[in-house]
Amino acid sequence: MTAPTTTEPVILGGPWFEDFHRGLEFDAPAVTLTAGHTAFHQALCGDRLRLPLDHHASRAVTGLDAPLVHPLVAIHISIGQSTWASQRVKANLFYRGLVPLRPVFLGDTLHTLTRVVALRQNRPQAGRPATGIVALEITTINQRGETVLRFWRCPMIPCRDPQADTGHADDLEAIGRSIADDDMRPPRVGLPSGWRLDITRAWQGMRAADLQRGRRYALEARDTVTSAPELVRLSLNMAMAHTDARISYLGERIVYGGHTISMCFAQLTRAMPNLLLPLSWESCDHLAPVSEGDRLRTEFTVTDLEPVDDTAGGGVMLRICAMTYGAKGDDETETPVLDWKFWAWSL
Repeated sequence: MTAPTTTEPVILGGPWFEDFHRGLEFDAPAVTLTAGHTAFHQALCGDRLRLPLDHHASRAVTGLDAPLVHPLVAIHISIGQSTWASQRVKANLFYRGLVPLRPVFLGDTLHTLTRVVALRQNRPQAGRPATGIVALEITTINQRGETVLRFWRCPMIPCRDPQADTGHADDLEAIGRSIADDDMRPPRVGLPSGWRLDITRAWQGMRAADLQRGRRYALEARDTVTSAPELVRLSLNMAMAHTDARISYLGERIVYGGHTISMCFAQLTRAMPNLLLPLSWESCDHLAPVSEGDRLRTEFTVTDLEPVDDTAGGGVMLRICAMTYGAKGDDETETPVLDWKFWAWSL
């Protein structure tokens, strides 16, 4: 075999938009969830969701020795495992139909399969290189082959040829809509069975009965975004714009969208200390990029409250519409950065 004579390196990077086709599948290294994952997530956002924090309460409620893992930790790993496709991402536009089908516990191993289901090239704009949107269907299983997560996300990917015309024009409005609206409503999906809430009766703080349907609640305190690249690395996220400012169209690192989601939910747990679990996501849209050092604040409205029969665990299902706003530096001007509609289980 003749050795190559060129001294130029072979550049290894992620796929361009032209490299995708419907049906393309890929996986990633499996990840066993450890206390390190949960401790870092806690240090990152200061989440107050009780059951993942209190292992004794977790065992009493779930009946299992292994402590419950915060659902967002599992979601971060799943998203990170899907990012071979989005190494060159310009922006992750939205998530659809995210359904945590079963809880995840310390020691569980997550493996994710990602499949391209739709492609749409963006309309050309003068002075801007060509880009397209790749719709990804993501399925995560545990070590027993049980599906724990299924959802869709749509990253925007640049074309190799700035003037490319790929002809891809799939309808992205249908992404995630294969799940009927009724099937997204708990308790049909995401509500654990056989959990006992007896220990929770002593918990204090705002409960679902204290919330007014349709009333908007606003948290006064803001949280400053820090340690953004660390969550990217922890979750195996390969998107270069999160760690290399040269790649970002902003000229600075873009904060991974899941980081913003975690900070939003952490703020919700301060306002509603008796939330038990976030469940199915109806929609989750990133409205503007977030940078490290931005200050985030969340407002939310509870639009539906559905009691859960005691035979199904008890508590209440809440439909929460959360909007997170970002402010930069000393500027008090706020910009909407996250629009998230989801169901949660609460006392």
